[in-house]
Amino acid sequence: MAAMVAGPLRAADREDVAKLEALAKSQAALQLPPLTERQRFVAGPIDPRMWLERCTAPLQPIVGPGQHMRDRLLVELRCPAPSWHLYVPVRIVGTSTVAIAARAIVMGTVLTEKDVRTEQHDVSELPPGYLDDPAVAIGLTASRPIASGAVITNQYLVAAKAVQRGQTVTLIADAGGLSVRMTGRALSDGLVNQRVKVENLSSGKIVEGIARSEQVVEIIFQ
Repeated sequence: MAAMVAGPLRAADREDVAKLEALAKSQAALQLPPLTERQRFVAGPIDPRMWLERCTAPLQPIVGPGQHMRDRLLVELRCPAPSWHLYVPVRIVGTSTVAIAARAIVMGTVLTEKDVRTEQHDVSELPPGYLDDPAVAIGLTASRPIASGAVITNQYLVAAKAVQRGQTVTLIADAGGLSVRMTGRALSDGLVNQRVKVENLSSGKIVEGIARSEQVVEIIFQ
């Protein structure tokens, strides 16, 4: 273990934690497989309360035999003077582009490009169902409030409504190979490819159809 000094040291007299982690990662790069574009090294964490006295000689990073696996290892940092040593774990983590709420989003909001931004996050820290392509979220509706900066998951979103109750819609029916178009009124809300009831305004009949796109319902013949 690293030697700890009794009592706090001045900042100028103690080792910089970021420097120690960087040295450990540099040594790991010599031992582990090359990183892909979506991977990075994570070192430590090193407890900043250890108060390591600044090394007056070059630090020696060492990885002993059998001290590492394919995606992680243990680097020993040795200081000759004053004499101390520290073990720093280093591991490879995968990263992914993640869709993030660019601002607070109210439930029922149809997301636009202004509502979404991207960040790179460690895959191991991401919630299930996260979106790695912000374009997927555009045009979908927030099913619950989303805090600014939150990772957007598919649990937060539903497809935008294709038709809304009371809305005038175009009814399409296939009659003997011919496509017939009529005017109707939606009697319920409907998402894309969801069944909805509509009233044929020409005949007054209530029929069931499938919302195919915005304001378009395909009539289902039983």
